[in-house]
Amino acid sequence: MTPSITSAQDIAHILATCRTVAVVGLSPKPHRDSYEIAQYMQAQGWRIIPINPAAQVTEILGERVYPSLIEAAKHEKIDLVDVFRNSADVPPVADEAIAIGAQALWLQLGIEHPASAAKACAAGLRVVQNKCLLVEHRRQARQ
Repeated sequence: MTPSITSAQDIAHILATCRTVAVVGLSPKPHRDSYEIAQYMQAQGWRIIPINPAAQVTEILGERVYPSLIEAAKHEKIDLVDVFRNSADVPPVADEAIAIGAQALWLQLGIEHPASAAKACAAGLRVVQNKCLLVEHRRQARQ
């Protein structure tokens, strides 16, 4: 199947096959959505790779924090790139997701960048925009 942007089949495939997720913009603050969602996915057995160049800590959720996807990919195999950044910040993240050979790019609720999504899709990544990974995971688990 050819990858598309935000299809139900792509969401199901990502949830069924991806187990290592780089969370771009993961905050060390427990009250932030990025932390709560990453913590939930970690509790479901997913490996979390924190990406946050501004983090003042070396670990989040017990995992080493990396300044970029490129740096993280030198040490980890990344299946999914989950983005908690402003839509305007997506292009370089999408480019790095393509460069590291990620299977998929997930832009969290409220985040969309059609040009970057199309570029990632054209490069063979499955792409989800404007959806919450936790919500979609829970929905899939109920089915």
